[in-house]
Amino acid sequence: MNSLFSLQSAASILYPQQQNTLAALAGLTVPAISSPPRWIAVRQRFEQFHSNLGLTQLQQLDGYTKRSGVVSCLNRVYYGAADDNANSFFIGSWGKDTAIRPPRDVDVYFVLPVNVYQRFQGYIWNRQSALLQEVKASLSTTFPNTDISGDGQVVLVNFASYNVEVVPAFTLTTPGHYWICDTNNGGSYKETAPWAEAQHITDSDTANAGNLRPLIRMLKAWQACCAVPIKSFQIELLSASFLAQSPWRHKDWFYFDWLTRDFFAFIYHRANTSIIVPGTFESIALDNAWQSRAATAYYRAVRACEYEYANRVAEAGDEWQKIFGTDVPRMP
Repeated sequence: MNSLFSLQSAASILYPQQQNTLAALAGLTVPAISSPPRWIAVRQRFEQFHSNLGLTQLQQLDGYTKRSGVVSCLNRVYYGAADDNANSFFIGSWGKDTAIRPPRDVDVYFVLPVNVYQRFQGYIWNRQSALLQEVKASLSTTFPNTDISGDGQVVLVNFASYNVEVVPAFTLTTPGHYWICDTNNGGSYKETAPWAEAQHITDSDTANAGNLRPLIRMLKAWQACCAVPIKSFQIELLSASFLAQSPWRHKDWFYFDWLTRDFFAFIYHRANTSIIVPGTFESIALDNAWQSRAATAYYRAVRACEYEYANRVAEAGDEWQKIFGTDVPRMP
């Protein structure tokens, strides 16, 4: 015993620092083993997805070039000067900065002089149809080898890469409001407020941390991939309504799996309701032709979110691609 006691005492004398360290460690609890990180691929997947949807510089240039050619022709006919920008502006996805690739139609308002309106007032039957046919004939002179048609509210110029939809318009006394043609039911003019519609998207995007336009672009990919029978401007307005009440509206790419999932549940319950168009406050009825596709997208998104949580990255990617197509990466 004396020998053992002597050895312990000697150890404390020879290695005092080690003895103090051991004593200190004896009073500590064993730390808990941390769980592995979840959702490791979500942020990169959706950021890359959004990047894949953006128009390339060449696509943007092509769209501007097509618009310039059409506008220059109409300015020459109606204003006597071949200006490729005056009396026109983008509307639709190009005007709201929500366009995606592959390229879709380029929508353009062309504002006609008031004397053209007065001239067509002399027509007894469907003066709006006659006006569209005159604009069509004017464009056919410049683009004789291009298929051009005029019906409904637009003159459609079918170029190889882009279709340019020209909307002849007349300026109204209310700032930012226009009359456009509607050839249905004998013809009439319809009041529109395209600047108010574009400003609504900008204001909503700003109020929601810049998340509205990315969400809209992704949903347009769903529209294209799954042949969803819903109009793009309806997707835009529904997306703005959805984000206004979403708890994730101020988050970043890390929450876009939940954002897209929740949108499909939201839109499912908006079938057979209506939306209000900014500016004119026109009520537009929503049908239910797209409701089953929204339900399918929701259930696939739920499954994808479960895979994202479990870091089953490829399986999550498979589900997202069933919704959005191959622009969303399977393995980011």
